[in-house]
Amino acid sequence: MFPIRDHNPSGRTPFVTYALIAINMLVFLGYWGQFSAPGLDQFFYTWGLVPDEILSGRGGLTLITHMFLHGGWMHLLGNMLFLWIFGDNMEDAFGHLRYLGFYILCGLAAAALQIAGDPTSNGPMVGASGAIAGVLGGYLLLFPRAKVDVLLIFIVFFRIFAIQAWIVLGIWFGLQLMNGLGATQDGVAYLAHVGGFVAGAVLTFPALMRRGGVQFWRQTHGQPPHPQAKYRLAPSHIPRVPRK
Repeated sequence: MFPIRDHNPSGRTPFVTYALIAINMLVFLGYWGQFSAPGLDQFFYTWGLVPDEILSGRGGLTLITHMFLHGGWMHLLGNMLFLWIFGDNMEDAFGHLRYLGFYILCGLAAAALQIAGDPTSNGPMVGASGAIAGVLGGYLLLFPRAKVDVLLIFIVFFRIFAIQAWIVLGIWFGLQLMNGLGATQDGVAYLAHVGGFVAGAVLTFPALMRRGGVQFWRQTHGQPPHPQAKYRLAPSHIPRVPRK
């Protein structure tokens, strides 16, 4: 089950979100397939974030560069899908430049928690997911009941469901927290996701208060303060094939 779109149109063109997606795609295309396996590993060690190196006072630039590197097509496309769905509304809420600063700060907070959780690690961390987790945390705070369409796939059956954002993002965060605290060894930086998400919520809190805080939620009922987009949802079906 994963989200494919929300029902929350933005009021301005999300130029920064588009630019971030484009930069991530271009950077990935610039190095993917250009190296052999040992060369790619060295590339990630050079430009990815290595906690042991950071705490030794080296590789400070990787605090930024690691946010624009990805370990494969699925890693890249998954992150860009989440940024595409939720980034435009956060950019609309913050404005272009503040949103860019918000995104970078969330990525830095994600890196900080990952380093704190595994300070002796000498393996590189790459990916935009920490910064994007911050976008999710902020979205949850401002639009907890916005409708998000999720795709459920079960063998040959699939169906799209419209679910409130607090359920989708709450489940996502719960899984990151559970895996992060459980020190799951599958190569995913769960603590970075947790750190980014919490940072996003904290940094968005002043924006929520400027809108009236709890009163804003009461007025909007947790939904976007504008008409939501409407999509036609229909279940899939398996065609009947006549048999002789």
